[in-house]
Amino acid sequence: MDIVDEPADEPRKRGRPKVSSDEDKRTHIVEVARRVFVKYGYAGSTTAVVASEAGVSKQTLYKLFQSKEELFAAVVGAHRRLMLDLPRPAEEISIAESLERIFMIDMDEEMDAERAGFLQLVFREAAQFPELIDILQREGILASRQHLADWLSDRRAEGRLSLDDPESGARMLMDMIFGGMGPPEGRVQAWPDRALMLAHLRHCIAVFAAGVGAT
Repeated sequence: MDIVDEPADEPRKRGRPKVSSDEDKRTHIVEVARRVFVKYGYAGSTTAVVASEAGVSKQTLYKLFQSKEELFAAVVGAHRRLMLDLPRPAEEISIAESLERIFMIDMDEEMDAERAGFLQLVFREAAQFPELIDILQREGILASRQHLADWLSDRRAEGRLSLDDPESGARMLMDMIFGGMGPPEGRVQAWPDRALMLAHLRHCIAVFAAGVGAT
């Protein structure tokens, strides 16, 4: 995405590229920041580096994100969609098939490595920056769990599954799937054969679906 900065008091002249909206800039900066954090680590990343690589001024970056910590929280929020594809509309497929799509168990290896790489960064630097775990918990894990609980609650309301406590069900599912994948830093060692991992994850989902009488 080409991001163009322009002073607010300077009118756009004929032939000049259209100035990007704040939302476009925010999305672009967050994506660039994710790559910067993974490449340099949290300690080695600065807002100046992010601004430079994103092609925006530091003034623009600070207008949208007041601190590196706030920027990191936005990156975690965006990364959440790599963990669970939620929210999403109801689908005319089985609950098990929907859950496979929600957890994106067929994600290609490049994207899966991207997903794991960001988590490795957080866990690697958490000893020096314990606030990273708090951000991951708040913006990533808890928010994802709530989205999943809401989805399960909606399917229960439709009569497609029987579940007394959707929040507990969401926690159980996330533990089964993400635990079943193995630790981000040792996934290849845990599952040398990717096909076996996918079969295991599908089995976990099938067991859960059967347990809640899913249709």
